[in-house]
Amino acid sequence: MKAPSLSRGQLSSLLALAITAFAVPAHAEPVTVPVDLGIGPAMYLISGQVADDQLHLGLKISVQAIIDQQTLRAHPQRIPPRFRAQVLRLKEVRISPSILIPDALIISPKLRNTALYGITWRPLSLTFPLVEGDSGRLALGAGLLLTYAYLTSDLPELPTTHFLRPGIDVGAELEIAFSPHFLVSAGWSSGFYVPQELGAFGTGPLDSAEALHRTLWHFGQAFLKLHFRFPYTTSL
Repeated sequence: MKAPSLSRGQLSSLLALAITAFAVPAHAEPVTVPVDLGIGPAMYLISGQVADDQLHLGLKISVQAIIDQQTLRAHPQRIPPRFRAQVLRLKEVRISPSILIPDALIISPKLRNTALYGITWRPLSLTFPLVEGDSGRLALGAGLLLTYAYLTSDLPELPTTHFLRPGIDVGAELEIAFSPHFLVSAGWSSGFYVPQELGAFGTGPLDSAEALHRTLWHFGQAFLKLHFRFPYTTSL
């Protein structure tokens, strides 16, 4: 595997390419690209008193179109001229087809005293590959989050809560390719949210460590995903 050389301008061009070059082409051409469907178990470590009772379970999901360097070079006219030289040096561009596809589901019945169910969307994200090659990829990522979660518990210190907050996340993911059509990845993501008081919707007092312990503000997520890639014909 080789380490890619990515400047800040190249990283910026990824976002510009996704928004402008592959959005609604004026002169569309049919092209077949691989679509990567990733799904697998996740385990959550949630801030404060929730973590004192138990860990929680869920699913991690990803759907991405993989536009490789060969496809980029075959369709240079779809790339804005000012980004063309930078983008054509990239190994690949990954684009999520819809912000409506959830990033994760929380499906965690009571193992001890607390149940948690929810959904997270990640409408905007950037990925920074550290190492990538034919056999694998190591990348850092950051994104915007929106999470709704319903918490119910037998413990009086964990009152029923409807958690609804925006946030940001940072994380890392290691991806290993076993074949062109099957990959496995594992990673960790830390989601940081506007704090919400348990049993309420406001932020609550945050003037001490004990007060912060009674809020929801961090969802740590460890995950393992199986990736299945299949061809999909679309227009560029």
